[in-house]
Amino acid sequence: MILKSKICNFGWKAKSFNLLSIDNKYYTLDELKGNNGTLIMFICNHCPYVKAIIEKIRFESLELKNMGINSIAVMSNDVDEYPEDSFENMKIFFDKNQLNFPYLYDFDQTVAKTYNAQCTPDFYGFNKNLELQYRGRIDSSGMNNRKNSKRDLYNAMKNIMLNGKGPENQIPSMGCSIKWKK
Repeated sequence: MILKSKICNFGWKAKSFNLLSIDNKYYTLDELKGNNGTLIMFICNHCPYVKAIIEKIRFESLELKNMGINSIAVMSNDVDEYPEDSFENMKIFFDKNQLNFPYLYDFDQTVAKTYNAQCTPDFYGFNKNLELQYRGRIDSSGMNNRKNSKRDLYNAMKNIMLNGKGPENQIPSMGCSIKWKK
C-alpha cells in the first residue's frame, strides 16, 4: 500500500528511544543526536521507494553530517511477514549500500507508533532542541534521479540549522506503508 507521510507537527519534541543497531549495540537518541539538528528516517530493506532513493539518502546524510546534523535510520516493519527486513538483512542492506548513519531495529514497533510513522521512507527533521521542523520528501524527483531536482530535505535541514525553523510549506514523503504487526 502506498502512503504519504503526515503533515509536520511543528515543535513536537522527539521522543527518546533505546534501540539495537546493526553493530549489535544499543543506542539512545541522546547518544546519536547532532549538535545542529537531527534527521530521523523510517526506512526498510524491501521497499521499492527506499531502494530507489537509497543513494540519495546516503548522499544527503553525508552532506548533513558536514553541517553537524546527524542522521538516524529506523526499521520498524513486521519481519515475520516481511523477512527481507530482518535484522540480519538490515546488516546486509547497510553494507551493500555503504550507509553512513546508524541503522536501528524497532523490533516492537514502539518508536514507529510514538512518532506516528506512516511510510518508508518517512523523514523527520529536528532542530538542535529536538523540536520537529520538517516532515517532507527528500527531493522533487521522487524515485527518479534527475540531477536538477529540488533538494527539499537538504534545504529544509540547512534552514533548520541556521534559524531553528523548517519551511512552512512541505510536500509529504511517499512510499510503502509501515508493515504493522497483527
